[in-house]
Amino acid sequence: MALKWREDLAVGINKIDQQHKELFERTDQLLNACNLGKGREEVAKLIDFLLEYVVTHFKDEEQYQKKYGYPDYDNHKMLHDKFIDEVKNLKNKLDSEGSSIGLVIEINRKVIDWLVNHIGKVDRQLATFLKSKNVV
Repeated sequence: MALKWREDLAVGINKIDQQHKELFERTDQLLNACNLGKGREEVAKLIDFLLEYVVTHFKDEEQYQKKYGYPDYDNHKMLHDKFIDEVKNLKNKLDSEGSSIGLVIEINRKVIDWLVNHIGKVDRQLATFLKSKNVV
């Protein structure tokens, strides 16, 4: 199963779209490693990437939301905060239990859910709003 970025997922802000593309690429790398039986070796790389990604990307996205008065900002930020907590919990599991197949599956599930439901739905609402404000 390959995860590929689609242009219909773009919010129209190059910096944000590039960050989303990178998340798709990194997740696809983990899925490819899993298909080759090497998911356990790759899972730590994805978690380390996610810990850095969520801080930078969410800050960037939230700045645009505040700047243009996005009406769903509070809910969007709450979703970001929840995902940050989930990534931290995954990191704690990795540190305490090691890279198990169960953890690899859990990470795949959570990140794919984020790609589909957050980027594919919630961020698309943001894109519609930004377009209505002629930001993009």
